[in-house]
Amino acid sequence: MKTLRLIFFVILSLSAGQLYAQNRTQEFGFQSDNDSFLAQGSDRYYTNGLFVFYRRGMDFKNPKLANKVLGIEIGQKLYNAQSGSVPNASYVDRPFAGYLYAGANINYLFRNESNFKVSLQAGVVGPSAKGEPVQKLIHSTFGFYTLNGWQYQVRNNAQINLSVEYNKLLVRKEWFDLTASVYGNAGTGFNGVGAGPLLRFGNFNQLFNSVSTQSTATRNSIAPLHKKEVFLHYKPTFNYVGYDATVQGSIFSKEEDKSSLEITSMPKRTVLSNQVGLTYGGPRWIFDATATFNTKEVKTQVFNTHQWGSVTIVYRFSGHKAIM
Repeated sequence: MKTLRLIFFVILSLSAGQLYAQNRTQEFGFQSDNDSFLAQGSDRYYTNGLFVFYRRGMDFKNPKLANKVLGIEIGQKLYNAQSGSVPNASYVDRPFAGYLYAGANINYLFRNESNFKVSLQAGVVGPSAKGEPVQKLIHSTFGFYTLNGWQYQVRNNAQINLSVEYNKLLVRKEWFDLTASVYGNAGTGFNGVGAGPLLRFGNFNQLFNSVSTQSTATRNSIAPLHKKEVFLHYKPTFNYVGYDATVQGSIFSKEEDKSSLEITSMPKRTVLSNQVGLTYGGPRWIFDATATFNTKEVKTQVFNTHQWGSVTIVYRFSGHKAIM
């Protein structure tokens, strides 16, 4: 009997080790945003973004949790007027601005398929964000037009921004589910709130182990609904904008503090955003392509809508060797 118990224990230990080894506890990836991805022939407003990130599944003791993920990210966003080349200041209908930051986040994902994510970013809006040289490099590399207008960009202002996000599954069928999503931003540069539903169609996993909630780095042993995620997603969001430093400049500055060339404006307080995309999540690789369509974001904008595409690629890996 002792021998049988020993054999059973060894088999159980090996099985548990193999199961744990199948988990991808870490991932590294990047996301690129650009309005040219949609082949619409425009180069305006939110025109380019690049983000590099690392995520790691964390240990946890709370029995209500199914996953806990730590994330680290650096990113840059570039904003133009109605074009990246304007004849003079009167054509600057949306301020030129760059936003460069580094940040960290912690994502708590619960067994009841809700999650709470907290993010903190520190960075700068203005010339130190290097928006002009990066856009010049892009345009010279691909043979685009010569830029003019960055001399009017928002001046330097330091950024400390906090963001919180909450998602909760409402309905799930075999090929469809519906999640409620809300967020809030507060800080020296970005203040606002938003809410809307997330709809997924296809093969998707639970919210505690899904591309949808950036929770595919995991240490849990809960079986996913599918070995691979392949689904369409649609997310309309109602946004209320309290403050936007890329539009209004420093939250601490007064009108008399502005430089002679700096052009700022006022944001639209309410913005409707629609995101639609296709996601693949496999054992090693994640790919996502999303298109975002926004209503007018700045009161002085000539165009009432703006859209851009996003491409995300993630590589998943384990932090230890598999037990064989």
